[in-house]
Amino acid sequence: MSLLPSLSTEDLHHYHRVVTHSVEVRSHFDMLIWLQGDMQKYLPHDILIAAWGDFSSGHVQHDIISALSGVRSQAAHSELLSPLLVNLFKRWGEFGKKPFSLNAGESGFSLDEFSLKSALGGALLKMRSATIHGITDERGSHDCLYVVFSARSQFTDIERNAMAMVLPYIDTALRQVEHLPHQSGSASPALVSSAAENNTPEPDVLTEREAEILKWVALGKTNPEIGSILDISAFTVKNHMQRVFKKLDVSNRAQAVGKFRAWVNHV
Repeated sequence: MSLLPSLSTEDLHHYHRVVTHSVEVRSHFDMLIWLQGDMQKYLPHDILIAAWGDFSSGHVQHDIISALSGVRSQAAHSELLSPLLVNLFKRWGEFGKKPFSLNAGESGFSLDEFSLKSALGGALLKMRSATIHGITDERGSHDCLYVVFSARSQFTDIERNAMAMVLPYIDTALRQVEHLPHQSGSASPALVSSAAENNTPEPDVLTEREAEILKWVALGKTNPEIGSILDISAFTVKNHMQRVFKKLDVSNRAQAVGKFRAWVNHV
């Protein structure tokens, strides 16, 4: 089932606006907001893992993009994550290099002891489905694999088709952002996730919880919505935001997000 024929004229215009925003991505923060914002309409997901390198030898690097707390590239254990990515790349080839999905059911995606060592492992145990697609780089010799995980029970045919259609734009956007510090020596494509989501220290004046709430504010979430996501009350969220306003010397949410965005882009 194709995506575009199923869209109305208005939806087609919206889709065009969303994908063309890929050329406007210039920072880690831009990338996170774009993927966790309007892109969710076409490719709903909780975690995106981008991997690149020599999959035949197992020498691959990865980036993780997610708004989930603690799910960060630098906090992941590459030695345990790489075998999964290599195996998925092999299966992608067996599927004719077309998008395919996996359903994990209630058990989630387990990486053995890895799930006990990082926030990513714990988050993967809560994921119920995944869709996998890749890009073969014949000229640069750096193949890329993209895996999106969702807490939903499954991806639909339309969403798998959407993966094929939006992936070139996601790939383009990621290549416009510089490497993370631990990837600076690599010759592979500049695929990075949000600095705010990759173990980069938050502004000293903010606590981890305050920074986490501010990131959801930047994604357009209301206090009740943030409270539901973090399993706290809307009143608690409001109190955190009042402290954020005071610490950042701002008077509203837009100003707070602006200062936070500027800090992340500077980092």
